Amino acid sequence: MPGWFFRLDQEAFHHLLTAQSTAGLTGDILELGSYLGRSAVLLGDHLRPGERLTVCDLFDSDAGDADNDAEMTMSYRSSLTRRGFEANYLAFHPELPTIVQAPTSVLADGRIPAGSCRFVHVDASHLYEHVAGDIEVARQALAANGLVALDDYRSEHTPGVSAAVWQAVFTGGLRPVLLTPMKFYGTWGDPEPVREALLTRDWRAEGFTVDEDTIADRRVLRLNVAARPAVSHSGPRRLLLDLLPPAATRAVRRGLRALRERQGSRPGGTGGRRGR
Repeated sequence: MPGWFFRLDQEAFHHLLTAQSTAGLTGDILELGSYLGRSAVLLGDHLRPGERLTVCDLFDSDAGDADNDAEMTMSYRSSLTRRGFEANYLAFHPELPTIVQAPTSVLADGRIPAGSCRFVHVDASHLYEHVAGDIEVARQALAANGLVALDDYRSEHTPGVSAAVWQAVFTGGLRPVLLTPMKFYGTWGDPEPVREALLTRDWRAEGFTVDEDTIADRRVLRLNVAARPAVSHSGPRRLLLDLLPPAATRAVRRGLRALRERQGSRPGGTGGRRGR
């Protein structure tokens, strides 16, 4: 399934959602931006009786404003369809989630009851004004100790996301809990139980690194994939790469790198610009 929701964040989502269930925390799940369904499928795995998953995405609708429409056209328009999302989700679950096909800003109208969610995944627009609005929707939707996961908080091409996320931290009361290369995890509640739940798992034994930093006097964990030792190529393989034209050698190496990345990610979780 196409998308940018890789194994590291799949494991973080799974662990945090399972920890919530174990602790008896109940509530709905909300995703702003779903693309073709990789993260939505995983979120659906963690629904318990009486809980609801709502996804909001433009899919193949018009964005409604010029800047957002330009972003959609540049990155998602050719591949993002509601039909594709629905087919992917139904390959793993018997029923679709609640789907809101519209800009995520419509959720500010109160259709998501205040305090009704235990987990919100924000992965929609990369534009500052939209992300700031999405973060406010998440804040209103989350229960006291609910969690928000914010995508692309540090990517070079998404400075608007970074600005909105750190503004929420320094002026909006959002407390960071966990950072991965792609996502920021935080809460407007007490971060300590979440941090303790994360540390119950031996991440290092599973091939991850765990570090701790302090941001504005608050502790935050950093999770990443441990670097693998360099692999020495066999003699015949090295000779083959040496003999190929440079362009062909680069193509082979790109293909091998893409294969390794696919093998490291679970084929069924989602991410997404008006989903990823």
